[in-house]
Amino acid sequence: MLQRLKVGLFRRYYRFSARQAWHAPDVHSSPGFLELPTSAGPLRGHLYRGEQSSERPLVIYFHGGGWVIGDLQTHHAYCQALCDASGATLIAVDYRLAPEHRFPTAQDDCLAAATAIAERLSDFGPNNGSIVLAGDSAGGQLSLCTALAAEKVLREAIVGMILTYPVVDHYTRPSPSYLDCARGQALTSDIMRWFWDSYLGDTDPEDPGTQRAFPIRSTALSTLPPALLCTAGRDPLRDEGMAMADALRDAGVAVEQEHYPDSEHGFACSLGPTEDYKAWLARCASWIAERPPSS
Repeated sequence: MLQRLKVGLFRRYYRFSARQAWHAPDVHSSPGFLELPTSAGPLRGHLYRGEQSSERPLVIYFHGGGWVIGDLQTHHAYCQALCDASGATLIAVDYRLAPEHRFPTAQDDCLAAATAIAERLSDFGPNNGSIVLAGDSAGGQLSLCTALAAEKVLREAIVGMILTYPVVDHYTRPSPSYLDCARGQALTSDIMRWFWDSYLGDTDPEDPGTQRAFPIRSTALSTLPPALLCTAGRDPLRDEGMAMADALRDAGVAVEQEHYPDSEHGFACSLGPTEDYKAWLARCASWIAERPPSS
């Protein structure tokens, strides 16, 4: 009962703070809702149509929120801004949340949704025949996990990943920034631990079956497409994001990296239009425009 109350309060606060930061309308007032068929049943998505979409890859966006508190509404303003800035069609995926749906539900939902989109790419609006996976925080983890698990149709369509301060490992293997940025900003180390515990439940993070939750531990990083990755200076996840960029480079993946030393976790999607947000949005838009059609 206490856990459900805490989750409910966090979700309501996150929606409220996102609306306040962006002065954004309710997502439910916007057109573009769709259903993505999966073997587990339909998943909701929100479709944003860009003005140059026939020349751009289709962007599949997985929202952040620690697999627990984000949704289509909390990231509506950001997804609309990314669509407008890049000119690309964008689909935001409403995957199921923990603790009601624990690991690996979110990963399975995102893989199923992305596969369904890849199989009917032309049905979702104009695009250049390719896909960019994108996400912030937990959504960055889901982008990496989706790309690592992708089968032929989806794998061949993916031409890039945008990883905004991604989660890539468990707190039992903490990086120095878990201590440096333990408190004093919106995402604290304690909250990050609670997110992981809510997502994994009683699953042992060292169990072999759990390893696919931690993309930095993957032995298949060399199969991944080019990535654009950012980190924030005041973020418990700062160092693991930097380590992820290094691991991708070591595996031969083309990585472009941006670091925003004065910003905290959430600056890109949750805290409103700061100068660093504007810089990252412009960087993402130009990077999307550079992606080629899938071969």
